[in-house]
Order: sequence, then structure tokens, then C-alpha cells
Amino acid sequence: MALINGLSTSLTGMKAAQSQLDIISRNISNVDTKGYTRKTAGQVNTVLNGVPLGVNVAQSQRIVDEGLLKSYLATNSLSNNLSSKYDFLSKAEVMLGTPQGNNSISANISTLQSAFDTFANDITSSSSKYNLLNQATAVTNRLNELSTGIQSLRGQADTQIAADVEKINTLLDNLDKLNDEVVKYNIMGYDGGADMEDKRDQALRDLSQYIDISYFKRESGAIVVQTTGGITLLDNDPHKLSHNGVAMTNPTTTYANGGIGGIYVDNKDITQAIKGGELKGLIEIRDETLSSLQTQLDELSATLKNQINIAHNSGTAYPNTPDKLVGTRTFIQNKNNPALDTYPQSISIEDGDVRLSIFDAEGKQVATTTLVDELKFSNGSISDLTETIQNWLNSPTGANLPQAEVYISAEGKMIMDTGDTNYGISIFDQATSTAGAEQKNATIRFDNNADGNYDMTTEGFSNFFGLNDFFVDNGADSTYDSKVMPLNANMGINDISIISFSDSVNGLNFGTITVTPNDSLSDIVEAINTNPSFKGTIRASLFPNGNGYVLRIEDLSGAQLEISEVQGDNLLGHLGLEPSNAGLAMEIDVREDIKTSPDLISGGVPLYSSETGKYSLNAAANDVAVVMSKAFNNSYNFKQSGTIARTQTTLANYAATFVGNIASQTSNAEASFQYQTELSNSIATKEAKLSGVDLDEELGQMIIFQQTYAACAQAFTASKEILDMLLDIV
Repeated sequence: MALINGLSTSLTGMKAAQSQLDIISRNISNVDTKGYTRKTAGQVNTVLNGVPLGVNVAQSQRIVDEGLLKSYLATNSLSNNLSSKYDFLSKAEVMLGTPQGNNSISANISTLQSAFDTFANDITSSSSKYNLLNQATAVTNRLNELSTGIQSLRGQADTQIAADVEKINTLLDNLDKLNDEVVKYNIMGYDGGADMEDKRDQALRDLSQYIDISYFKRESGAIVVQTTGGITLLDNDPHKLSHNGVAMTNPTTTYANGGIGGIYVDNKDITQAIKGGELKGLIEIRDETLSSLQTQLDELSATLKNQINIAHNSGTAYPNTPDKLVGTRTFIQNKNNPALDTYPQSISIEDGDVRLSIFDAEGKQVATTTLVDELKFSNGSISDLTETIQNWLNSPTGANLPQAEVYISAEGKMIMDTGDTNYGISIFDQATSTAGAEQKNATIRFDNNADGNYDMTTEGFSNFFGLNDFFVDNGADSTYDSKVMPLNANMGINDISIISFSDSVNGLNFGTITVTPNDSLSDIVEAINTNPSFKGTIRASLFPNGNGYVLRIEDLSGAQLEISEVQGDNLLGHLGLEPSNAGLAMEIDVREDIKTSPDLISGGVPLYSSETGKYSLNAAANDVAVVMSKAFNNSYNFKQSGTIARTQTTLANYAATFVGNIASQTSNAEASFQYQTELSNSIATKEAKLSGVDLDEELGQMIIFQQTYAACAQAFTASKEILDMLLDIV
């Protein structure tokens, strides 16, 4: 009996050694396999009725540390978050140029300033005019290109988000299959379940690259995968993500207003709940970093355009004094009863007067008048204004230009046309109505919805209408933005406010909303978006900007939009709601006729001679050119734009600020990415030391089990020989 037990023990020992050698050989062959962990198997004694019958090898087990794995998932998620941001920030930095470089937008602004300085000092030089035109065009082209580039990057980020969503779904499918395999192997007692767990862990590592995840194991061996915010991605079945990407965006295309779709799981938008991984980095780049940069470019463009245009509108070109002026402001037609008053919106001229003068081809005065004092127009509708000016132009006692026309075009723009190319028109404001009085912009107040209340105030008659702009854009005021405010901001009103909406498609006052003192920004958004009068026409949204949110109201048709408070406690003022600069950097340009004829650039104001009692155009007049030049030395109040708080500085310094800001963000992202990468590598190294295959250790174990096998084989042979001898004797 002892000999038989010896044979059994030897045989099981050989089998056990063979199994251990098989495990060792698998370890060695997978030494370079990604995600493979070292396998070991314990040995257990087999005893029957108190009699030892040898040994058996248990199922192979992995050498792993779950804590290290979870730490790696967290650091890998953050590392890829930073990597995606660094990648896009680097591209943005290359586009903007370095703060000290000659190719930055701030350098372009400084070069334009030099061109205005040269023009002011050499007003009669054709070369200075052409140089100014070239530099102004270069700046607008650069702003256009930067805006296009930023929107292209935002589109690329969203396209990458869509691609990452597909990769996540593929990994979730793979994890689901591996979950089933692990459970099956555990239930059936098959060897190899540990290898399946290795593959599953590797899939988790791959998944953490794209989104922040955590997991826990069930008793069956299956795992449940969630985001760190608790959104389930895998539990029995995968919960797949969905996202409809956009290839190209524009400055008003945002996730907040629905222009960019969200990331959904089980029909629930989880975009803002994603906290890590490449997805989070791409979302921040698309919706915050690049959107902030676009806002800053738009703010720069608006300030440049407004300040130069205020000055340029106060002057007159020489010798090419224009015979036709085309405004840039859009007026809304009275669609309810156009026969009553086609354009009933009204203006009021205060703190000065507006002088209209006609000059011949030699720059000599043909006729002059003032709107307030002589033509008796200090306030009235836009239709009344055009009629008043045209009557003076046509009248024999006025300008005596029977072919002259003053009207609002089909596009809603004011047009003044002398009807004769030999006669040009000049408009400038004065402190008083007296001929020769100091040139000073009058105050213009505007009632934008014809309700009898003035809604806005600006300076300069020609500037208000945009009759002699230097910089122009192609869009109407179809979007309004509030100042940056907290979500729960107090509206600052003590009474109910009624806000009216008008646009050039639907006419005046086609819809209203009511706002109470207790309403929040979100309540205003809901009131607009649920109003049946606005369906398909007006859309409101809240989008993040720096440390708060901006209320944005858009006319979806792109029409001229006017928002008025017909009753209330200055809610619009408390909100800071005014026409948005969104997208201006993409559209800003030098006025087309100036680009073809630089002589149309205004240099000065007509000069008055007390001897003749008349005005004349002087080629050497440079007072307007000097004001435009000084505009670059003045400090302006720039609104909060993304990561840049409200600030007061010059145009060039503001440009340098956001160029430097992007450079700083890029540097910080690079440093953080390198740190997180090193941390991930450190954790991976610790995992490798604990779980990885050490060839020296495996070879040592191989020798031991080879010797064990040989010893068991010798014991088996000896027992068999003795048993054979006994059988022969019997």
C-alpha cells in the first residue's frame, strides 16, 4: 500500500511541477505583453481518509495591487486631460505669436499705431495714406485669420470629442465581454481567468485616458465602471455615450445655447459632469479657453473699431470728399402701419448741433446749415430726419441739389446722396450752432422701438449712423450680451420690468417678457425661450465667462435686434445688456471704398474763415488724424473677457495681455502635464515591480520546479521498480 501511495505522490508531484513550469513559461513568454501581470499558483495537499495522496495546483492567481491600479487610473486621466489642453494651447500660441515677438497681434496693433502717427505728421502724403491703409488691412486680416483659426480649433476639439466617444464605446463593449469571460471562468473553475482580468485592467487603463472612471468588483468577479461623479458606464451591460460633433464653429456657436451638442448617456446630458480625461480637456478647450480667447479678440476689435470710427466720423476726406454716404446702423421698419411712419424710431440731438456742408470739387463751400438751429430738427423720427435733410439738399435756398436723395435703404441703412459727383457732403458736430464754433461731438439719444422712451445714448451724429466709418463689419446687431454676473445675481430692481423685442424681420415690439425682482438669470432665459411669440426667432442662453455667466440673447435670423425696457426700474442697465461684440474679430474690415481710394481717409475738419464767413477744405488739416493717432495712447475700459478680468489699458497692452495669457497657460499646462506624466510613470513602475515579470526570478523558479520534477520522477521510478520486483516474486 505504501508503494502505491508513493507512486501517487510522485505522479501528482510531477504534474504539479509541470503545471508550475507551464505558469512560469507563460510568465516568461508574456514578459513584454502590455498589461500582463505575473501569475503564481499555490499547491495543496491531497488527503483521503487520513492518507496523503500527493499535491494539486490551485488556479493561477495574479500578483496585483488594486490601490496602485486605481491611483494609476486617476493620474492617467489627469495626464491626458492636460495633454489635450497643452496640444491645443500650443497651436493657439503659435497662431497668436509670442508676447515679445514681431508676429504677435499686439505687435500688429503697435505697427498700426505707427502708421496713424505717420499719417498725422504727413497728412498730405499719398504714401502715408497707403501705408496706413496697408497696416489697417493687415490688422483686420490678422484678426479675421485668428478668429477663423480659433473657430477651426474649436471644431477640431469637438470632432476629437466625437472620436473619443466612439473609442470609449468600443472599450465599454470590450470590458463587457471581458466581464462575461471572467465570470464564466470563475464559475466553471477554468484556469486562465487571471489572464482575462489582466486584459480587463488594461481596458480600464485605456478607458481612463478618455474619461475619469472608478470601479468596484461584485462577488461574481464582474466589475461595475462609473465616472468619478457616479455616472454608470458599465453594469451588466455597457451604457454607451453619444455625441454629434460639429466640424466648424462660429463665435456664437456654444454648448450653452445648443449650437454644440452635449455628451449623453442614457439620454442624459453628462457634459458638465465629466471631471477628467481627454474629454474634459477638450471640453474646457472648446467651451472655455478658446471661447475666452475669441471674446478677447472681439473686445479688442470692438474697442479699436469704435474709437477710430468716433474720430473718423468727425472729419472729412480731401480731395475726395464723398458725394454719397452710406450708414452702417440698421433701422427697423414699421411693419404694422408703414403708411403712418415707415421708420418711427426717433433720435434726439443734445449738447451741440450738427453741421451739414456741401463742397465743390475744389473744396469750397457751396452750402451749409445746422440741423438744430436752422433746420429746426432737435428730435423726431428717422423718417422725419431724412425728409428734413433731403428738403434742404433739394431746396433752391438750401444746397440747390435737385437730384439729391436722403433715405433708408431696403437694408435699413441711412443713405445721403448729393446726386452729383461734383459735390461732396461733410457732416461734423459743433459745441454750438454758431458758424466757426468748436468742433465737438453732439450727444445722440435713440428710441429704438418707437415707444417714446430713449433707450441708448452715444456721441456724434455721423458716428451714430455710421456714415463715415473707417472700420466696418458685415453683421447686424443680432446678438445682445449682459455683463458677467453670478447665476443667482440680484437683478437690482424693485418693481416689475417689461422688456420689448423688435427686429427687422418681425417689426417693432413683436413680443415682450415680464421680469420680477425675484427672478434670476435662469428665469429670464426660460421666459424668453418659452414665449410663443419668440419661437424660432429669439433664443436666450447663459454661458460661462471667467468667474460668472453672461446672458446672451440672439435673433436666430441674424436680423437687427432691438431690446427695450417699456416699463421698469432700469433692468437693462443693471444687466449691462447691450449689442454683443461676438464674432466682430472675424468680420472687421476697412471700409471697402477706402481700400480702393485711400484719399477717402478723413484727415481733418473743414476750416472756417471769419473773413469770408465760409468753410473750406484744407489739405493740411490734420486735427482728426491726430485724434486717431492719440487713440492708441489712451486707456480704455475693457470688459471681463474669459480669463481676463475688467481692466483699463491701451489697445496694444490689452492685446499683449491675452497673448501673454495664452503663453502662460501653455507653459503651465506643459509643466503640469510633465509632472502628471512622471507621476503616472512612477505608479506604473511600482506596479511593474510588484506585478510585472522578473526574468531572473522566473528562471530561478524554473530551476526549482525542474529539480522538483526530476526528484518526483526518480521517486516514481524507484517505487515502480520495487513494485515490479515484488510482482515478479509473487
